[in-house]
Amino acid sequence: MPKVGEKNIDVLFSAQEIAKRNLELAQDIVAKRFDNLLVISILKGSFIFAADLIRAMHDAGAEPDVEFITVSSYGKGTESKEVRLLRDIDSDVHGRDVLLIDDILESGKTLKFTRELMLERGARSVSIAVLLDKSVKRKTDIEADFKGFECPDYFVVGYGMDVGHSFRQLPYVGVVRD
Repeated sequence: MPKVGEKNIDVLFSAQEIAKRNLELAQDIVAKRFDNLLVISILKGSFIFAADLIRAMHDAGAEPDVEFITVSSYGKGTESKEVRLLRDIDSDVHGRDVLLIDDILESGKTLKFTRELMLERGARSVSIAVLLDKSVKRKTDIEADFKGFECPDYFVVGYGMDVGHSFRQLPYVGVVRD
C-alpha cells in the first residue's frame, strides 16, 4: 500500500493495467470509424485519462480534433449536486461526431448534461468514453459507449481524480485509507 503524504492509498487499478486498457479502448474507438471526430475532455478529472487515450487513438490511426469543457457537479465535496457549465468549448459541433471523455461515470448527471448540450447544438452523434464506470451509483439513464473498468463503490483518487484537489498526480487509481 503506497503512502502519499500522511495518507495510505490502496491501489485499485495500476498504471500498467490502465495503460493496457487505454490501448484496447483506443482500438475500439477507432474501429467505430467516426466521421470528423471531435474529442471533448471533461475537466478537471479526465485530463490525464484523456491525454493518454487521445495519444493511444493517434497510434491506432485516429486524428480527432480535441477540445476541453469544464463542468462541475461536485465543488469541493464528494457528493454530486447541480451540474454547472464553467468553461465551454470553442468549436462548432454541428454535424460532427463527438466523443466525450470523462474520468468516471457515477451518478451520470455530468455526462447526461454534457451529452444533451452537444446534441442540442447539432452534433451528429455523441459517444462517451470513461475510465471508470461506477454503475451502482447511477441516477440517470445514461451509459458509456467505451469503459475502462467497472469501479466498486469506493471514492477513488489518482490518474486525474482528486479529493479536495489532492492526489490527481498519482499514476494509478486508488482508494484513500486513513
